[in-house]
Amino acid sequence: MQRVTGSVLARSAVLCVAGLVSLVSIGQAFAAGLVPHRAIYDMELDRAADGTGISSLNGRMVYEFSGSACEGYSVSFRFVTEFQDVSGGSQVTDLRSSTYENPKDASFQFFSKTYVDQKLVEKTRGMARQDDGKKTIELQEPGERALTISGKTLYPTEHLSKVIEAARAGKSFLGADVYDGSETGDKVYATTAVIGALITEDIPLSDDPSAAVSRIKQAEAWPVTIAYFDPAQEQDGEGTPVYQMTFLLYDNGISRQLKMDYGQFSLRGKLRQLELQEETGCTN
Repeated sequence: MQRVTGSVLARSAVLCVAGLVSLVSIGQAFAAGLVPHRAIYDMELDRAADGTGISSLNGRMVYEFSGSACEGYSVSFRFVTEFQDVSGGSQVTDLRSSTYENPKDASFQFFSKTYVDQKLVEKTRGMARQDDGKKTIELQEPGERALTISGKTLYPTEHLSKVIEAARAGKSFLGADVYDGSETGDKVYATTAVIGALITEDIPLSDDPSAAVSRIKQAEAWPVTIAYFDPAQEQDGEGTPVYQMTFLLYDNGISRQLKMDYGQFSLRGKLRQLELQEETGCTN
């Protein structure tokens, strides 16, 4: 089995950013319930298969969302993990990402940096636009180039809005192709989302059993699992997910009870702190 290194963890984190932290809607129908917020998650190793070389892993993830359907949505994200291997060595990976999605012109901007032991190992920057029934992607880093993908491919926020829409309609499954700008910015992922039964609860300010609840009362939420596949790796129509993400998704964009499963190993994330921020709304 392939040995898991800090750089592999970093690339995996890049893949999860869009699906995990872009829990925002691009349509006016969702804007009314959207909540700008800052969330901090404590991450820890859930399991590691024999041969991965992982003995322990822990970290912290900080996510901040702001904006509105009028001005667009901004997400800033940082994910720092410390990886310990069975020989006693360690690595610290630090992923920093920012995205901006504009519902008005269906554009998506992305920028990310990944450091391993304070050394920059990956940098991605680019923009995607909807253009005459297709999406055109212009990459500035790691190298300048342009590519075209299907206009039916969803951006990550658009994808999550479709998941919320399906959940509200009582559907339990959604399939879609998603472009999130991760890794080198040239991949489209096939995704399947499985949506569980609706629950209604007050949103806690952390996953600590004694934590107070937020001012948002009786929010709707669904347990969601999203699997991401690389079509280039599929054989005979079948494939193993590159990664799989499970979380409790509220209809206002807040999430908790995270799990990131990469096959060889998986991580769990507990909501440490939730800060609700001022809602800007739309003036027109």
